[in-house]
Amino acid sequence: MKIFIYILIALAVGLIIFNISLLDFNNLFEGNSLIALVGIVASLCAVCILLILRKAKSIDQKTRR
Repeated sequence: MKIFIYILIALAVGLIIFNISLLDFNNLFEGNSLIALVGIVASLCAVCILLILRKAKSIDQKTRR
C-alpha cells in the first residue's frame, strides 16, 4: 500500500508539471489555461489527500503495537 501511495503521488506531481506547461500566463482564466488551472488544483488536492492517508496509516500501525 505504501508503494502504491507513492506512485499515485508521483503521478499527481507529474500532472501538475504537465498542466503548468499548458498555462498561458497572459490569459490565465480563458480557454485551455482555465482547464489547466483546474487540473493543477485537483492534483494538489489529490497529493494532500494521499499525504493525509499515508500519515493516517503510519499512526494506525503505531497504535496497533
